Amino acid sequence: MRFLRSSRPVGVLIALLSILVLALAGCSNNEESEGLGADISPTSVEVEPVAEIADLVPAPIRESGQLIVGVNVPYAPNEFKDANGDIIGFDVDLMNAVGSVLGLTPQYREAQFDTIIPSVQAGTYNVGMSSFTDTKEREAQVDFVTYYSAGVQWAQQVGAGIDPNNACGKRVAVQSTTYEDTDEIPAKSQACTDAGQPAIEKVRYDSQDEATNALMLGRVDAMSADSPVTSYAIERSNGELEPAGGVFDSAPYGYPVQKGSQLAQALQQAVQYLIDNGQYQTIAEHWGLGAGTIPTSVINGAVS
Repeated sequence: MRFLRSSRPVGVLIALLSILVLALAGCSNNEESEGLGADISPTSVEVEPVAEIADLVPAPIRESGQLIVGVNVPYAPNEFKDANGDIIGFDVDLMNAVGSVLGLTPQYREAQFDTIIPSVQAGTYNVGMSSFTDTKEREAQVDFVTYYSAGVQWAQQVGAGIDPNNACGKRVAVQSTTYEDTDEIPAKSQACTDAGQPAIEKVRYDSQDEATNALMLGRVDAMSADSPVTSYAIERSNGELEPAGGVFDSAPYGYPVQKGSQLAQALQQAVQYLIDNGQYQTIAEHWGLGAGTIPTSVINGAVS
């Protein structure tokens, strides 16, 4: 996954119109499609610095007073832009709170999704924050600090009757370089061809908004994305979209940092502090993501 939602603030119709306008305009990049959900405000939580946790931050980062964060948008409700062009979302609110615990100010740097982990490895960014699924393969490159649990969920136009476990020959939209693109759909498609059935036609888009647009317009039969993202798109579709099957392949989201960096311990303790003191739950519920909250943050918690 780039890898749930329950209630949403007002603005469903505004977001739907944004989707349709973008689609009709033939948008083809993130900058043209990152205004979805612009009516939503960040969470208001009070968080004070915690000296014993802040002291774990590596000295060069601590002395700079900043935490350089690589992020890819849009991926609502986790990270996307509001009407002013500011990056907001669940991930942003949580990282801002983590920064407060550590006495640091997050500085968000936009990047292509597949360049963030290499940039963390190279030291360009201190940490990545873009709904990364913590996997064993990725743990060979970076360490992860877990902060949420998400799965995969498909969406379809209402009444389409798509079965994610029997989608041979269907056109399925995904965002490029996500788990759904690199792992999930290829595995399902291989199962189809092994059984003598037509392959799934995977249709890749540069942004999640474009994948959602394609489904709204009937250019694909279904889309596959992280469960928070799919649920968010469904809720803001004004009844045009619905789930296709349930949530599966649940796994932790995590913040990637350089292998062996003390920053991992600092981030893990900061997340755990927010969990223990309630700010974490407040932030998650503000974005309708209470279903995937975790009781304990760990370093390298991949399940596969």
